[in-house]
Amino acid sequence: MLRILLADDHDIVRRGLRELLEEQPGWEVCGEAGTGREALEQAVRLRPQVVVLDLMMPELNGLEAARQIRKALPATEVLVFTMHDSEELVHEILSAGARGYVLKSDAARHLVSAVEALSRRQPFFSSRVSATVLEGYLSGGARSELRSMPSRTLTDREREIAQLLTEGRSNKEVASLLHISVKTVETHRAAIMRKLGVGSIVELVHYAIRNKLIQP
Repeated sequence: MLRILLADDHDIVRRGLRELLEEQPGWEVCGEAGTGREALEQAVRLRPQVVVLDLMMPELNGLEAARQIRKALPATEVLVFTMHDSEELVHEILSAGARGYVLKSDAARHLVSAVEALSRRQPFFSSRVSATVLEGYLSGGARSELRSMPSRTLTDREREIAQLLTEGRSNKEVASLLHISVKTVETHRAAIMRKLGVGSIVELVHYAIRNKLIQP
């Protein structure tokens, strides 16, 4: 039995994905999550072979969820399922440990093949994503820019806190959600601002939107 975890913040999308995947003999959707944090918690609890992650999710975006799932569960493969296909984003997702990338517009044609490939420990990228990466490689692309992206200097905890702050949560709410003190949140917040070179939450939100960490 191939056990799959679905994570998307839209119920109707998860329902459609579940129907598509469970049509395959021997496949089971063992859990669903509506936020990145739920995806991480359920992955650790259910230990699926494959996690299908939407990139844009509240509390913890798909990029950070993928990174933490792969760290906690090296045997679990992650497939990112999104509407975005920039070269920078593909490289960020690969660096997070995900080995599959399918555009939502290609789901009907490629999702089953992608999950099957990952279940065999083989990477999978839909044709449009592969073309984007190849084009960037041939033209010299964004590799040097990507290596110098400030977000790479943030710790896992700082990236979590940065997303929660950009979602409009107060220091106290962040502290409660992450089970840390308000003082610790304030310390991390100051470090985030310094590392990213931003001076306010508004600038931090603009940074997060620009790098597709949250939706505008």
